[in-house]
Amino acid sequence: MKKLRYLPLLILPLLTTLVGCGGSAGGGGTKKPKSLTGWNPNDQRGWYFTGRQNKGKAWNGMVYVNGGTFTMGAVKDDVVHDWNNVPQRMSVSSFYLSETETTNYDYRAYVTWLKVVFPPNDPEFAQIYRGALPDTLAMNNKLSRNFYGESYFRSPEFDNYPVVGVTWLQANRFCDWLTDRATEKVLIDRGILTRDLYRNGDINYGAKAFTIEKYSSYDEDVKELIDERRFGSATGMRTNNQRVADANRTTTNLGVARFRLPTEAEWEYAALGQNKNRMYNQNLSKAPENESIRITKGSKRGQYLANFKRGRGNYSGLGGWAKDGSPALSDVRQYPANDLGLYGMLGNVSEWTADVYRPTIDADQSDFNYFRGNVIMRIVTNADGSYKRVLSGADVTYDTLADGRLLYRFLPGQLEKEVVQSFADFNDGDSRSALDPRNPGKMYNAPSHRFTVDARGHVILEKDPKMRTSRVADYMRVVKGGSWKDTAYWLDPGQRRYKDQTRAYGWIGFRVAQDARDQPTKRSKR
Repeated sequence: MKKLRYLPLLILPLLTTLVGCGGSAGGGGTKKPKSLTGWNPNDQRGWYFTGRQNKGKAWNGMVYVNGGTFTMGAVKDDVVHDWNNVPQRMSVSSFYLSETETTNYDYRAYVTWLKVVFPPNDPEFAQIYRGALPDTLAMNNKLSRNFYGESYFRSPEFDNYPVVGVTWLQANRFCDWLTDRATEKVLIDRGILTRDLYRNGDINYGAKAFTIEKYSSYDEDVKELIDERRFGSATGMRTNNQRVADANRTTTNLGVARFRLPTEAEWEYAALGQNKNRMYNQNLSKAPENESIRITKGSKRGQYLANFKRGRGNYSGLGGWAKDGSPALSDVRQYPANDLGLYGMLGNVSEWTADVYRPTIDADQSDFNYFRGNVIMRIVTNADGSYKRVLSGADVTYDTLADGRLLYRFLPGQLEKEVVQSFADFNDGDSRSALDPRNPGKMYNAPSHRFTVDARGHVILEKDPKMRTSRVADYMRVVKGGSWKDTAYWLDPGQRRYKDQTRAYGWIGFRVAQDARDQPTKRSKR
């Protein structure tokens, strides 16, 4: 009879488990959505198709980073007294981050696609390819020999090295292109788009090129690309219901989250790698500990774990002994990954992030997925309600880079977008902190970009004639991480710098990110 006293203790966990497994009283949910209309999703007789669910599998070269809370900012002494990285508690949701920095190989694929689809020998497209190229002179020093030059970006021996000389604006154009090409590949593999799209030489289709916006809106150009052999009827004629079903079925099968630059908070959270450094987590990394930048055990004890400047005039150690072979840039996987499996978060190149720079992080306004630089955009519509597109090269608008080149905003054939509202200046200051009390939104007196175009069509940048007292502006972007030319101080993930989004640097690269749904962390112990 004494054993009966423990019976409720055994039954309660059992009932809790049953209720939590999708029962009527539990919150487990169902695998497939139930329609209030009575039609089952993806019913071939119906009109609504949900598409395939993303099972949480990462895209090629992407690493899943489970979100959480962390201390954002520097927790060590601020020896340079920047006071721009005060520690604050922050949370980020889950996301994907590329395993390495974007390589020369990946970026060369991008500019090659532009060159083939929009030939630069056509005057209509002359600026498109030229403006997307990295600045191969960015590594030049006025008192140093340019030891890489053009070969660094072009030569196959540097395929797996990080691309540098790319501005923040160019990095964002790469992300847009990568989203379109990855989505296009998925749809071709699924048979939704014609499989011979590239094989038969149709790559040079210019303004009819695939874009995710045209695909989502079931644009006329996309209709021409959809494989009629798969979605056509047996007689070759399709009813209106079939056309509607095809439109819904195709536009819900995107399968690839948009690529973008990581936010400052995401980059710092991933660089710390703290959500893997727990004894109760599974799959702990076998990489050396993050707390040291030297290997602490084994025959390689004392060697560095990152590519950075050891001290004045010391970029790679003594020749023939403990020499890392990287006086400047190195292979993106030459050094061990951190606990999340991300390479190069400690050194090699610093990286662009999406954020507009401000000296302080406004955690009082937002302590979840913090990001300064939100811009609301919408597709421009014509008078008849149709979407406006960039019809030809003559309609392309450009941004001006610091070296005078023009970088396209939208390619021919893409749907044109406009800015509805920008929040870069949100909560920037009040009337007491503004330069002009009548205009409280302007807190910083930064130089403005000015340029003219000469008779030959060359862009000439002009110096701002006004007296300026600050370099902080909406075109300044946050740069994170140390590089091959930085000392160990900048390897701390909490450190932050800012650079002009129109300028290219020989020590700044970038990596890409994607949104991800949160997944519960599996633990080996309770």
